[in-house]
Amino acid sequence: MSFDGTTTIVTGGASGIGLRVVERLHDAGAHVVVADRNQAALDRLAGERGDRIHPVVADVREESDMELMVAIARDLGGLKLAVNAAGMGEGTQVVDQDLETWNRVIGVVLTGVFLALKHEARELIRLGNGGAIVNVASINSNIPTWGSAAYSAAKSGVEMLTRSAAYELAAHNIRVTCVSPGLVDTPMAARTGNMSPDVVARWMERTPLGRVGTTDDIASAVLYLGGDEATWVTGHNLVIDGGLSHTAGPVTRDLS
Repeated sequence: MSFDGTTTIVTGGASGIGLRVVERLHDAGAHVVVADRNQAALDRLAGERGDRIHPVVADVREESDMELMVAIARDLGGLKLAVNAAGMGEGTQVVDQDLETWNRVIGVVLTGVFLALKHEARELIRLGNGGAIVNVASINSNIPTWGSAAYSAAKSGVEMLTRSAAYELAAHNIRVTCVSPGLVDTPMAARTGNMSPDVVARWMERTPLGRVGTTDDIASAVLYLGGDEATWVTGHNLVIDGGLSHTAGPVTRDLS
């Protein structure tokens, strides 16, 4: 799958799923504008990858940061694909959820995708060559887990935002899709306790393919949806969860 000579954007590209997408796009020949809040991680990525990695310290909740990110891509020319992977995992039961944390999660996970998509789409329209935007949603958009109301609500919003944007942008031959990962081994999953042996065991009880997902599992799907093999795919949510959503979510209340 070649992105040779194209310009791409990845938000949340310094760790987890976003980082693996960046690496795969870079391996495929793309220039990658990598937006993330973590300056040290961006510097490390640029040092390891060098040429064709274009880091920008950015907060997806700040519209001016998203405008700057797209301006960097514009200077490189030929934007073809944008991937919105920035996210965060915080929360607790609804009755204990404080408004500050709720707003922070909604801001990063949903509003951040909206702001990035808005300016990415404007640039693709300006270029007039079509293109693709892939958002990272989650199986939690349809399957609630204990203590994740803010995250799940935001990811549901990402899924509907994807469908709405796909409908509106089709006239410009811009495709908008999303992927919904299940349990994937990432730093965020580790920070939130989802990679602890007891929690993983509960998830595996409900996962027919019987393993935790990898960032490569998700990145492969992102590159497919964003590439030339999927030019008649838009508005679609590709669930990548080892089959878990065909059964039922794990019960982890006693482990939270």
